[in-house]
Formats: sequence, C-alpha cells, structure tokens
Amino acid sequence: MHEVAPVNPWVALAYLVAGVCFILALRGLSSPSTSRAGNRYGMVGMLIAVVTTLVTHEIASLPEILGAIAVGGILGFVIARKIKMTDMPQLVAGFHSLVGVAAVLVGVAAYLNPTAFGIAFPASSEHAGLILPVSRIELGLGVAIGAITFSGSVIAFLKLNGNMGGAPIMLPGRHVINLGTLAAILGLIAFFTVQIEAPVWVFWVVLALSFVIGFLLIIPIGGADMPVVVSMLNSYSGWAAAAMGFTLGNTAMIITGALVGSSGAILSYIMCRAMNRSFISVIAGGFGGDAGGGGAGEAKEQRPWKRGSAEDAAYIMGQAENVIIVPGYGMAVAQAQHTLREMADKLKEHGVGVKYAIHPVAGRMPGHMNVLLAEANVPYDEVFELEDINSEFAQADVAFIIGANDVVNPAAKTDKSSPIYGMPVFDVGKAKTVFFIKRSMGGVGYAGVDNDVFYADNTMMLLADAKKMVEEIVKSLD
Repeated sequence: MHEVAPVNPWVALAYLVAGVCFILALRGLSSPSTSRAGNRYGMVGMLIAVVTTLVTHEIASLPEILGAIAVGGILGFVIARKIKMTDMPQLVAGFHSLVGVAAVLVGVAAYLNPTAFGIAFPASSEHAGLILPVSRIELGLGVAIGAITFSGSVIAFLKLNGNMGGAPIMLPGRHVINLGTLAAILGLIAFFTVQIEAPVWVFWVVLALSFVIGFLLIIPIGGADMPVVVSMLNSYSGWAAAAMGFTLGNTAMIITGALVGSSGAILSYIMCRAMNRSFISVIAGGFGGDAGGGGAGEAKEQRPWKRGSAEDAAYIMGQAENVIIVPGYGMAVAQAQHTLREMADKLKEHGVGVKYAIHPVAGRMPGHMNVLLAEANVPYDEVFELEDINSEFAQADVAFIIGANDVVNPAAKTDKSSPIYGMPVFDVGKAKTVFFIKRSMGGVGYAGVDNDVFYADNTMMLLADAKKMVEEIVKSLD
C-alpha cells in the first residue's frame, strides 16, 4: 500500500476530524449518562478514518479489502448482538488479542516486503531494499507490543472464561525471568535497529520472546485483579496500533492508538490507586503475588452462620430508613439487574432511601456493574463509587450484597497472607443488618478467599440464585 498524497491538506483535515471524534468519544465514555453519545462519536471517527484511508491509498484489490471489512463488520455485529453481559469481559479480552495479532501481522508483512510499505532505503542507496533505521525502531516495538498484547489477552480470556483458574500461577524466579526476557527483547530491538544487515533470526526471536513475556506477565495475576489487567491490555493494544501507525505512515492510527494507549494507562493507574496497588508492579506482572494465602481459599462451612429468607429481607428492608446495595459478578451471572431495580423501586415506594455502591473492580472489567445498572435504567444519581459511600455503611440500616464477595471481604484489611490484602473494600459489616445473596456456603470469591462477613452476627445469608431470590423479595414487598 502506497501513500498517494501524504501531504494533501484534505487528508490531514479528515484525520484531524477523526481524531477530534475519538477525543469526544473518550470524553463521552467517561460518564454513563453520555456513553451512548461517546460511542456514536467513536463510530463516526472510525468511519471517517477508514474511508479516508481507502480513498487516499492505492490498494491492490479494493473488492478484497471491502470484502474483508464486510466479513469483519458482520461478525462484529452478530457477536455484539448475541453476547451476554456476563461474557463481556472475556469478549473485551478477546478483541484486545485481535488488535495485538493484527499489529503483529502488519509488522511481519512490513518486514517481509518493506518496499511496499515505503520503509526501505531507495534503490539508489547501497542498502537498497533494506529497512530504514527509524522504521526498524517502530517495527520492532510495534511487533513486540502487539505480541505481548496478543498472548497476554489470550491468558486473560482463558481466566475470565473459566478455562483457567482465577488463582495466581507463580513460577519460581518469575521476576528474574521476566526482567531477563524484557532485557533480551529490548537488546535485540536495539541490535536490529543499529545493524542494518541484522540476521533474519533477530526479528523472529524478538517476536517469539514477546509472545512468551505476554504469557508470563499475566499468569501470576489473580482473578480479583483481572479488571486492572483488562484495562492494562487495552493500553497495550493502543500502543501497538500507534507503533504500526508510524510504520504505515498513517496519522489516524497514530492518533487513535495514542488515545487508546494513554487512556488505558490512565485508567489502570486510577484503578491501582483505588485498589492500593503499585502501578509499576502491575506492568511487571503478578502484583500481590507474594502473598501466600494460606488456607484461606477453603470455605469454613463448620462455622456458625444464620440463614435468612426472602420474607425476612422484605420485612427488614421495608422497615428500614436506608439500604445500600452492593452488586457483584454474581448479579451479572444471574441477570438480576432488572429485578434488582424493581426491588429498589418497591423500597422507595415504602419510603426507604436506596443507594448502590460500586467497587472499582466489581465484576470482571472496569465499569462492568455500571453498565449493568445502566442497562436496567437505574438512576445515575443513586450509584456511588467506593470512596464516596464507604463511610455511610456505619449509618445504614441494611447492606444488601448481591453476587459480590471479594470487594466486601474484610480479609483485605486484616489478613496479610491473603491474596487480596491491601485492596480497599466496602465496610458492609458496619451496617445494622447485612443480607448476603450467594448460591451456597461452599463457594468463595473469584480470588478464592473465604469471607468472615458470612459468619457475622448481623448477617443473614440468602442462599439461592440471585434473580430468583430478588423476585421473591419483590413479591414479599407487595
């Protein structure tokens, strides 16, 4: 593919408009109330970028390109229509892997045929046909980041989809292995850049090592921290696209990739601060991994606990002044968000104040609970983040926990051997009464840690499918 008019002001203007649309998309996606408009801006920007690229480039076979776009568009449309909200996190991880492998394939194509991509020395040069030094840097980094994104996203997908366990997988000397592998990748890229006639094996070894390090960086990260991993991989996919944008000389790819990469990095940093994690340790992989966890992963069924019923919950919440609802992944699995909103509406009819408490890592990806509640038309002014509502549990009459576990587990504050130690959690135990919906006492959270809240004197366990239990509570409120 060759640039027809790389300095054409109309092309630059079109890419600028596309970039502005992407910025507006990010701004819109920062709030649930403006997220639909943000999505539209993003689609318009991508349409402008794609059409501009097709019009201003000489393409060997336009029908083939349009056919590929049609196939991809149809597949994306069908997947988006059929995907369950509970499967959205692994879908995001899967799509990140596609971005990574696309960057790798473009990089490989550019390496095998640099002249076609306009990154080779001119025919009059003594190095005719060889890749330019600047392009070697872009190519090496783009392929490396793309490969890391691909293999890391595949592991994230397998963990989120249940094909791999959520517990961290700790390799002996993993930090030394990771640092050594990263050093080898950077060293080989530097050699590939400086040595114009570098052996062929250098490029392929960089690619292979990058695939390996992506795998090594993600397997030590536990299930409770997967939302941070998803946002981090989102950042990686952006930087991979930006690097390939430089290789292709495509301004739109550079702008889009930089926006995605920087916004994903910022989101990861914000989530790490919210979870009391080190941002550097996230990048290194396996943060919190040195915690042994002891035998905390086993549910302690022999401890005394109190079982409640839908009638108990309806009566106590109907008499309460305020109720704080804490949703989690179990709510998503049961698809209980619509019934939950119906229950909240009933409580408000009884004069009860209702609020929703959303933890930064509730669910399996950033904003998972916000999306579910928005889907059920829960008013945005009733939804609060951890730092804004955690102090209110001490004055709450009822803490209603539906499908959450790790985000309300006091072990994060009290047990230094716990894999979730140091993560801020909701102080639900301070409420006068705690209703805890889960399927059975035998299960533990995604991080595999038992929860002392189950056995507290002020807790009633509501053991059932979340949706069925809430439906029964709604009937009892009637």
